[in-house]
Formats: sequence, C-alpha cells, structure tokens
Amino acid sequence: MSRFSITLQKKIPRLALVTMASSSSSYVNGNRNCHGDNPQVKRAKWVVPSSRMAKNTHNPIRQIVDNMKIEPNPEKKMIALSIGDPTVFGNLEPPREIEEAVIDCIHTRKYNGYAPSIGYESARAAIAKYYTCPEAPLEAKDVIFGSGCSGALDLCISVLANPGQNILVPRPGFSLYKTLAESIGVEIRHYNLLPERGWEIDLDHLQSLVNEDTAAIVVNNPSNPCGSVFTKEHIQDILQVAERLRMPIVADEIYADMVFSGHSFHFMASLTTEVPILSCGGIAKRYIVPGWRLGWVLINDRHGAFEAEVRTGLQRLSQRILGPNTLIQAAMPRILEDTPQSFYEEIMAHVQRNAELFFNGVSKIPGLTPIMPCGAMYMMVGIDIDKFPAFTSDVEFTQRLVSEQSVFCLPASCFQYPDFFRVVLTLPEEMVSEACERIQEFCAQHYMEEIAANGAL
Repeated sequence: MSRFSITLQKKIPRLALVTMASSSSSYVNGNRNCHGDNPQVKRAKWVVPSSRMAKNTHNPIRQIVDNMKIEPNPEKKMIALSIGDPTVFGNLEPPREIEEAVIDCIHTRKYNGYAPSIGYESARAAIAKYYTCPEAPLEAKDVIFGSGCSGALDLCISVLANPGQNILVPRPGFSLYKTLAESIGVEIRHYNLLPERGWEIDLDHLQSLVNEDTAAIVVNNPSNPCGSVFTKEHIQDILQVAERLRMPIVADEIYADMVFSGHSFHFMASLTTEVPILSCGGIAKRYIVPGWRLGWVLINDRHGAFEAEVRTGLQRLSQRILGPNTLIQAAMPRILEDTPQSFYEEIMAHVQRNAELFFNGVSKIPGLTPIMPCGAMYMMVGIDIDKFPAFTSDVEFTQRLVSEQSVFCLPASCFQYPDFFRVVLTLPEEMVSEACERIQEFCAQHYMEEIAANGAL
C-alpha cells in the first residue's frame, strides 16, 4: 500500500471510502456501468455513437455533389468550373515576395512553437494597421486570428448565437454558414438576394425574418456565389435596418478589395458609428494561398456592445485550437508590406477578362441568363429549366453537362437557389472559350423553344 493511500485512509472515514469506491466503480457520467450492480446496461456489441454536434453537421455542397453521378465524357478533357480554389489550374500563383517572407520565418526557427491562441501581437498589429481607418479605427487587441476565414466565421457564429436562436444569412449564399450554425443547434433563416438588382439584399424580406431569437445578420460582400459588390448606398441601407433592430452584423469580407475596374469596395464598419460589426477576412483568395489557413476577425465595437462578453468570448473560443499556423502569422507584416500593388491588379484584371468572356459567350445561348459580376471570382447563370424538358432541376442539368461535355458547373441548389449554376472565373482564358463552346453545344442539343400543354412540340 502506498504512503498516499495510508495517509488518505487516516484522513477520510471508512464509510466515505466505501462510498467513493462504490461510486467510482459503478457510475460513469451519472449512469451505472457494466462493472456495477446493474448488468442490463451492458452492451451486446461495440457500438460507439457520435455526438449530437457531429450528427447535426452537414455541408450542403457535399450532400448534393457527392450524390451526383460525375462521369465525364472520356473523349473530352474535364473543365472544372465548380471549385472555388484559385490554385487548382496552376495559372495563378502567389507573389514571390510572400513566399520569401514565409521561407525567412522558417529559417529563423523562432516560430516553430505555439503562439498565443488569438495570434502573435506583431501579426495582429500589422493587420490592424493595414485595415484601420478614421471611421473604424483598429488596434492589435481588435484582431483575433482563426484557421482561415471559415475559422473566423466559426468563431463569430459561436460567440453570438446559442442553441435555439437563429441567424440571418443570404440566399444564394455560402453554404458554410448553414454548416457551422446547425452543428451547434442554431437555426438558419435565409433572406433573399435580388438578381434583377445585381443581387442586392431584399431588405423587406430580411426584416420579416427577425424575431426575439435572432442573434445576428450575416452579410457577404463581395459575394460568393454571386460575384456581386454592394454600393455604398446599399450598405448604408443595410446598416440602417441593423441599427433600427439593434442587431449585430457578421460581415464576411473575405473578398475585400477584389473588385473589377469601375467598382468600389466599402468595408461595412467604415460606414457606421452605431452598428457593432465582426468583420471576417483572410489571405486565402486575394493572395492565392487558401491552403495557408490564416483568417481573422476584426472587432468593430460600437457603444461597448462587444466589450462585456463578446470580446472575451472570442478569446476563449480561440483557445479551442490554440491558434492557426504560426509561420504564416509571423510572415504577415511582410506579406502586407511587400506585396506589390501590381499583383492585386493583375489578378483582378484576369478574373474580369474571364468574366467578360464568359458573360458574352453565355449570353448568346438560348435558355441561359448570366448575371455579370462586379468582383470576387464567381458568376451565377440562370437556367430556364422549362426550356430543357430533359431535366427537372439544375442538379440534373449540370450532371448531364459533365457526362456529355466534361464541363462541371456547380448547381446553385448547393446555395439554396435552384435553376442556376455557379462558375469559377480563375481558370486560364483559353479554357473559358472552350467551356462556352461546349455549353453552347450542350444547350443546342437539349433546348426546346415551345412545348405544348400536353408535352408535344
């Protein structure tokens, strides 16, 4: 018997020791286990259930795409317009300056350990300096790092909403909002975007969704999947609604400054002194490095609304993964300082040329209606599904487009918006022309101008 056991027996009465032994051997999480005196709970075989959170976690894109029969035409090379990864074609590369910044951080051997869960002070200060403005001043304490912008969004939704509450998100919109919210028991309510108005928010519809359980409004600008960029006036209208409702905003601004010539991007926080905003951003798309997994939350507080609980809550939630990639964090000051302006301009000029090529090519195809984007890296295309009687949905349309023409467009049902599809605009220009030609050939084979009531031509 150990010295500790002897000491323990001297200090604790025998009856207490018997009770403790009984409790430790018979109960697990409040239930008698198979070593106790309640044998009926013994399992007949090994069955380990997953958590409620795991069961509630679903990715709408994966649910749809994984059930599609993706069998390309073997005689035609696949053109995948479905993947929102700007590196996938190999034609767009990050600037050499940021690669050198990361390599230098590796060689110092100073950044191989853990950083503070919210991120290195120097990196957060660099982000704050880069994005601060007189209307929305930022300091290092206002920056929380996450694992990519998706990690930043996870922090924001988790800190603002409780199980049983709801958040408002755009339709069509990024499917991850639904994935993140529903996994923690938060309801998603979709407000409509208006394609005839360049995908502006239907503010009347948005307001009709709000109730006492609404925790926040998520606004995505520039938009995935639409490629829209809100005007200053429209953002101010959104902010007026949020101010009247006393509703905080989660601004998904991962595509900040990724706009075409002739358009301007405005951070939401720069246009209000009243509405508290958590702005989410990252380096994935603008720097063509989605795999580097660094994103951030910018805390734009107003009237101390976030001070008492939200700021501390974000810090606590960041401790769940102990922060993102330390090497990329350490390189952030140089990434922001050394990237030449010409890099940003060349990337967006390429995306804009592709958007114009695709828009002009698809506009000539009967039955399809492309909506010209203003930024980001996507375009939405409407399908007049009644003119394609061989298909009953955008999912069937895009599935057959793959099997016949080896062109894979993402059905917009993935974004809760049927009878559209989304295309990615980061591919090489020559592939845009080829894709348009194949889509035109496909539609010519399946398009029917008029169908009688009984289904006959």
